[in-house]
Amino acid sequence: MTERTEDTAVTLFGELFMADQLARNLVSKALPRGMELSHFSVLNHLTGLAEERTPAQLARAFHVTRGAMTNTLAKLEIAGHIHIRPDWDDARQKFVAISPSGRAARDAAVHAIAPIIAEVVRSLGADRVRSVIPVLREMRIRLEGEA
Repeated sequence: MTERTEDTAVTLFGELFMADQLARNLVSKALPRGMELSHFSVLNHLTGLAEERTPAQLARAFHVTRGAMTNTLAKLEIAGHIHIRPDWDDARQKFVAISPSGRAARDAAVHAIAPIIAEVVRSLGADRVRSVIPVLREMRIRLEGEA
């Protein structure tokens, strides 16, 4: 790798890290009271699935430890946003599904954050944003393969 390529890589990742931090802060402030970004992320993920997931599957999907996912799931269960049930065939395993309350909480969160993130896209230009999505997606896929 040339020095120029390394400089570009360092600049790119620096911008990604800073944009990630700022985006997380922006979205976190807009989420409904009591909802954390990790809660929204799990609810949003579960909303798009047709079947239950195990805590281990969710931990892998979010690239977090099982302990971190267990903590998030416990908070979501207390809030009534998910249902956790035992695996009837293997009592050591559990399954997680979103509840109607969880869908409503996720929808409320989307309603709260959508105008804010849409404004960011409008200010940058929707065409410009669309043009970088394939590069970011390919980058994510490549990084997932290295994780």
